[in-house]
Amino acid sequence: MNYRELGKTGLKVSEIGLGCEGFLERDEAFTQAMFARAFEGGVKCMDLYSPDPDMHVRVGRAVGARRKDFVYQAHLCTLWQDGQYKATRDMREVVPAFEGMLKNLGTDYVDVGMIHYVDSAAVWKRVCEGGILEYAQKLKRDGKIRHIGMSSHNPDVALEAVRSGAVEVLMFSVNPCYDLLPGDEDVNKLFEDASYERPLFNLDPVREQLYETCQRMGVGITVMKVYGGGDLLTDNSPAGRALTPVQCIHYALTRPAAASVMVGARSEEELAAALAYEQASEQERDYAGVFASFPKMSWKGHCMYCGHCAPCPRHIDVATVTKFFNLARAQGSVPETVREHYAALPVKAGDCIACGACERRCPFGVKIIGNMRAAKALFGA
Repeated sequence: MNYRELGKTGLKVSEIGLGCEGFLERDEAFTQAMFARAFEGGVKCMDLYSPDPDMHVRVGRAVGARRKDFVYQAHLCTLWQDGQYKATRDMREVVPAFEGMLKNLGTDYVDVGMIHYVDSAAVWKRVCEGGILEYAQKLKRDGKIRHIGMSSHNPDVALEAVRSGAVEVLMFSVNPCYDLLPGDEDVNKLFEDASYERPLFNLDPVREQLYETCQRMGVGITVMKVYGGGDLLTDNSPAGRALTPVQCIHYALTRPAAASVMVGARSEEELAAALAYEQASEQERDYAGVFASFPKMSWKGHCMYCGHCAPCPRHIDVATVTKFFNLARAQGSVPETVREHYAALPVKAGDCIACGACERRCPFGVKIIGNMRAAKALFGA
């Protein structure tokens, strides 16, 4: 298992994490077996969006003595009421629900306190002005949460929250179909067939800006909906072709700031399919050829950081140079951290000899030579 820094939190998370969907309405034996397989594969983080108290108790027992090395990403603003999940912004419900969650998990803190399901500007305003953000900040001061996060499906709202500086971790839906759609306050638009009936071209610019802003500001991204609820793994995929779990995970983990994919595995077999990413070959991880064949979707001219441009005869890491260039371009200037990372590269854009080998290999027709020249002009090397 590879481990990544979760933004600037100081936490290290496994590239493959656990979602909690597969643990709902299951028994102790199933929970213990799933965690045994997860621990064997090196998993050390989990998202707990559901407030189901029975699941929390079972998870807490399964984590047990590993708690100090295991990262809980648990949600504020969720409530278990009459045997059902409920999202709430009422502080009279938020506070006791969070305290009950800690008790059921058998812990006195969670590593990331995730403000749950903020998909509209109105909800974000209520979070900021209605006591929820203030409560999260108090929990952090009291040591009951270590870092403040937020979950969202809407890039417009997520970008506003990240820019506010209040959010240290963003849980966001990342996959190659959702990434082509503009932001919307109705999460169902991501799942509806009608959203994919017309041809779609290139990454939505707000989503691109969101990922690059998170990278620049040190906000770690944990990924949800990596398989699009399973749709991307079937021939009924919005893309028109089925992807493999490994391809979906690799796409998500090559986005700027992405640290961990929270996989909603419902069986040991599904968990094993996700864990197989860590031993997968470059060929198995490669999504570029499949993406280029999607009938109604195109990333023409847009760098997907897929690595098909390699190898460079001058040993330039073209994908990394392009990523730093895009980060700076999105900011409109060169942040000091980006400049330092670029300066540390052993071979830089200015070493490009314009041979065109990279452009001939690029499945998306990116004008790489032009990008290298622009990067040299921007960074001065």
